[in-house]
Amino acid sequence: MNTKLSRYNDAHSLTAKDGSEVRELLHPAHHGNQAQSLAEATIYSGQCTQRHRHFKTEELYHVTAGQGTMILGDQHFAISVGDTILIPPGTPHALHNTWPVPLRVLCCCSPAYSADDTELIVE
Repeated sequence: MNTKLSRYNDAHSLTAKDGSEVRELLHPAHHGNQAQSLAEATIYSGQCTQRHRHFKTEELYHVTAGQGTMILGDQHFAISVGDTILIPPGTPHALHNTWPVPLRVLCCCSPAYSADDTELIVE
C-alpha cells in the first residue's frame, strides 16, 4: 500500500485570495490526492478575510485555535475551538478574528481548492 504523508513543517504557506495565510496540508497539485484538499488557514488578531465564494467547492471549516466570527451568507455567529462549519458551494463567507491570538481553521475542500473557483465579493 502506498501511503501519502504530508508533514506540517514541510507544507508551504501562501496568502490566499481572501487575505488569510494558508498552509496547504494536502492538495492534488502537490500530494497526489484527487477529490479534495486540506489546508490550515490562519487569521491574525483583528484581521478579517475578504468575503468570497466558491462556485463548485463545498468547504468544511474546523476551528483548532482562537475565536472569531463566521460570516456565512446573511448570518454572523461566534466560533471557537472545536466548532465545524459547512459552507455550501456558492455561499458568500468570511472569517473575523476577534481574539488576541491567531484564529486557526482547518479547511477541507471538495473538489480541491482552486483559485479559479474563488470569487472575491467587493462590498
